[in-house]
Amino acid sequence: MTEPAESLAAKPADPQRGRIARWWIHAAGAGIIAAALGALAYESGIIPGRQTSQQVAGPATAGFFQPPADDQIPDDEFGAAIRRGQAIFMNTSTNASQYVGNGLSCSNCHLGAGRQPFSAPMWAAWGQYPRYRSKNNQINTMEDRVQGCFTFSMNAQHSVAGGPPPHGDDIYRDLQSYFYWLASGAPNNELMSGAGFGRVARTELGYSPERGAQVFAANCAVCHGAEGQGQMDINDRYVFPPLWGPNSYNWGAGMARIDTAAAFIKHNMPLSQPGRLTDQEAWDVAAYINSFERPKDARQQGRTIEETRRLYHDGDEIYYGQVVNGVLLGVGTPDPVRPVGAVD
Repeated sequence: MTEPAESLAAKPADPQRGRIARWWIHAAGAGIIAAALGALAYESGIIPGRQTSQQVAGPATAGFFQPPADDQIPDDEFGAAIRRGQAIFMNTSTNASQYVGNGLSCSNCHLGAGRQPFSAPMWAAWGQYPRYRSKNNQINTMEDRVQGCFTFSMNAQHSVAGGPPPHGDDIYRDLQSYFYWLASGAPNNELMSGAGFGRVARTELGYSPERGAQVFAANCAVCHGAEGQGQMDINDRYVFPPLWGPNSYNWGAGMARIDTAAAFIKHNMPLSQPGRLTDQEAWDVAAYINSFERPKDARQQGRTIEETRRLYHDGDEIYYGQVVNGVLLGVGTPDPVRPVGAVD
């Protein structure tokens, strides 16, 4: 029988194993640091979901419309409505928790408190409504549009209320007060520079979830987690949003489309480093993020996936209704036992 000491001495070290161990140690350390910094940033208000409206990178807004500063909010009843709307916008899962089914906030997509160009800034959106939208084949008011965000991006059907705020709710009135004020001095019915998420040029290689997995691991996983499930602080608040799975946006959200997600990523990610990724990397990582299952499209109801695809996703750059990695996407994730945004 070989003695333990002799066994250790006789077995040569495996350099590959050592590298893997070091990688995991570094990755775990980075994740812990990111979570700690995220929690700190959440408390201090410098990340989506907790940003104050003035905490936006200056260079990113240079050359674009400049909304008023927070210290210009009037000190009257209207100003109180603006501040309530701003609070709902920044922390929707807390301040309108009964209507949020996944813990997300408006500011997770509309960065910089709705101020940041190419992050669908609200100062550019306000003057575009009412407008026709092919999504529901109707003229939509701003209230209709926000109700859609609750329904799709924040998956309201899995909320405590079981749906978005009803028309006429004060939540819409306060949010619109905030948008109206952000757009002070902006033109109406004019497409402004920096509106929406912008576009990203098509590439010769198209897009690939396999390539996107590498981009995600190198650039996104440290904040959103290796499995894309986001990161929460000790109070179960998301400091970095989940990108797929039961607590993310559903298949009816605009961000579930690969072209929309690619544009958002190109112009806004990694956080505070917009434009760092190449066009190809933006397309690939958008394809990777949207190649996983998520809550079902809120419009699916009793329809089959194919019926829903033909009705609402025909021609979309989306994996809904397709088999990816052997899985038919669009079935939907299991309903959460308890909405993340619910309060005890």
